[in-house]
Amino acid sequence: MASIAVQKKEVTRDLDHCDIPYYVSEFVEREVGNDYDSLRKLPSLIEKLSEDKKQLEEQVLTVSSEVPKRIQNALKNAEDSKKSLSQLLERETVLSGSISSHLLKAQPCMEDLNVLIGEVEEIERHLAYLKWISRIEELSDSIQQYLMTNNVPEAASSLALMAELDIKLQESSCSHLLAFVRSTVKFWHKILKDKLTSDFEEVLTQLRWPFVGPPQSQAFGLAAPANAPDVYNNLEMLFCQLLKLQTSDELLTKPKQLPEKYPLPPSPPIVLPIQIMLNPLQKRFKYHFTGNKQTNVLSKPEWYLTQVLMWIGNHSKFLDDKIQPILDKAGSSVNAGLEFSRALVMLILEKLAADIPCLLYDDTLFCHLVDEVLLFERELYSVHGYLSSFPSCMHILSEESCFQRWLTVEKKFALQKMDSMLSSEAAWISQYKDITDVDEMKVPDCAETFMTLLLVITDRYKNLPTASRKLQFLGLQKELVDDFRIRLTQVMKEETRASLGFRYCAILNAVNYIATVLADWADNVFFLQLQQAELEVRAESDTVSQLQLGQLASMESSVFDDMINLLERLKHDMLTRQVDHVFREVKDAAKLYKKERWLSLPSQAEQAVMSLSSTACPMLQTLRDRLLQLEQQLCHSLFKIFWQILAEKVDQYIYQEIIMANHFNEGGAAQLQFDMSRNLFPLFSHYCKRPENYFKHIKEACIILNLNIGSALLLKDVLQSASENEPLKPSQPSATAALNELGVYKLAQRDVEILLNLRASWPNTGK
Repeated sequence: MASIAVQKKEVTRDLDHCDIPYYVSEFVEREVGNDYDSLRKLPSLIEKLSEDKKQLEEQVLTVSSEVPKRIQNALKNAEDSKKSLSQLLERETVLSGSISSHLLKAQPCMEDLNVLIGEVEEIERHLAYLKWISRIEELSDSIQQYLMTNNVPEAASSLALMAELDIKLQESSCSHLLAFVRSTVKFWHKILKDKLTSDFEEVLTQLRWPFVGPPQSQAFGLAAPANAPDVYNNLEMLFCQLLKLQTSDELLTKPKQLPEKYPLPPSPPIVLPIQIMLNPLQKRFKYHFTGNKQTNVLSKPEWYLTQVLMWIGNHSKFLDDKIQPILDKAGSSVNAGLEFSRALVMLILEKLAADIPCLLYDDTLFCHLVDEVLLFERELYSVHGYLSSFPSCMHILSEESCFQRWLTVEKKFALQKMDSMLSSEAAWISQYKDITDVDEMKVPDCAETFMTLLLVITDRYKNLPTASRKLQFLGLQKELVDDFRIRLTQVMKEETRASLGFRYCAILNAVNYIATVLADWADNVFFLQLQQAELEVRAESDTVSQLQLGQLASMESSVFDDMINLLERLKHDMLTRQVDHVFREVKDAAKLYKKERWLSLPSQAEQAVMSLSSTACPMLQTLRDRLLQLEQQLCHSLFKIFWQILAEKVDQYIYQEIIMANHFNEGGAAQLQFDMSRNLFPLFSHYCKRPENYFKHIKEACIILNLNIGSALLLKDVLQSASENEPLKPSQPSATAALNELGVYKLAQRDVEILLNLRASWPNTGK
């Protein structure tokens, strides 16, 4: 075998065809390879391949025999389906013909049957019609029988059933039946109502109703004479019988309504017995407050408003103690006191609707009417528990022409008030100037009066029935705030030359106070509700960006944000002007201090006692005087901002113009530190615990300048190494750590190097 040289040729694969030689070559290579001993496996391989070939041939034969059978079965099924479909179509044709024939034969019968069905339905309708008439006549006869036997309660119950039948028939097109039912209900309702009303009024007369005086002066009412039980029993019996007539009364009586221009909320009719109880009061009201009576005066709306409040108060105890139990027993959800109040308020609304057009353009009369109405509403809600869902005077004032007039008058009188408050001699003086605890804000009288004016306006419109009307008043308030801000700005400009004067400070206090109060109001529930309403209005009108809508919705902004931002800007400008003024004075006073001979001052050891530099006295005195002056004239929050800004400016000035512009020997550095730490910083110690924290540049510069020689040399080496990026020695701290260890956090590394170079005396180190 060794003498046989087998030269293998590489067989390439044909990718486009089924390349059998390639697969055979691969198989031989895999099974035999270069190992000639593997040739012994050839018999077994041939046997295995023969077996595989046999199996494949069997599979091919099986598949080739099964496929034609499946195709034949599919064709047979298709033929069967076709035959079935043809048979169904034939049967459908036959059936369709028979149906058509049957319909033609049955057509005459169908026509006759339709006629009979129509006649039956007509008879059924007539029968139902007669049943309705019979039922109504039956109820009518029963009412008559009950009245003949004086059984009024049962008669009232039968009438209530008849009224319910009337309601059920409202959808019917039988106009004559409807008219018959309605006329029958009307007939018996009038008889029963007249009888019960007469008896009820007689009982009320026995009770001395109505009560024209306070409860304690009522002759009977809540008192208990001998026949009181019988009277109250009759009152309860008649009241309940009248309640049964409520349904029929609502059907027959059209409630009196105001014109549609008044946006009154829907409300049910007043219950019948309380209507009867109100009749004498309504007559009194119309007698006194309509026509040419002396009590009917446009300039005195308080007369009829007060009268109604008195009537509500005089009758409330009787209604709660005697009438409410009757209603509860009858299963009614009506509140007697509120029902009584609602009916009397309707008299007020009718009166206002008649009077307002007559005084709409008389500012004095109209304003007086609005004031009295608001007082009436306040007492009605707070004292008598009137509900906001009921019709009220605010619905009348919300009518378009009346409301616009109200807005106009409100703005006119507010502007007049602003004119008078700003022209007052005490406009810029705080009412509480002599009371330290109260006068923390140092609010001038004009600002406090103005915010009180806005608060009063809020109280006047907060009970308006719709959010849109409230938003219009909110717009008026914003206009007034902006107008007042402009007026303050004008007065401020007149005082610009005296920016530290009393009036200028008072204006600044006023601006700060108004901005603070508006920010507090923004968190009030009432204004948060208005913010939500404004959000909905803006979302519908697409007048704002999605960002602004998002801010409103997330409560990041408020309804007063625009006003507050303008006021804050004005406050910042005024404070900046004051700081700049004082800072200029400080710089002027510091001219001599800048020229101090820091390089030749005696060392601390050469002086018995360190004392303040004489050249620093004018600067420190100016600072002290201005701080004391503005502390007295500005409120605490403003003064805090003022001195902090001033301290920052002084810190930068002394650092840049004095420290960085000079060289210091040991005595000069010690003197600078003494002047700053023992004289400048204590000026601000009245306002904070650690004033040196507001002069970080000065404090840290003094630390660097007053380092002993050894520490200064070490620090200089560390900084020099850091600037040259030299690797640190094992025990050597980083530049930042070294500075922090000395208490230097604010100054940059470069600034510290400059300060070290400003030291005049350095030992000769040979470097």
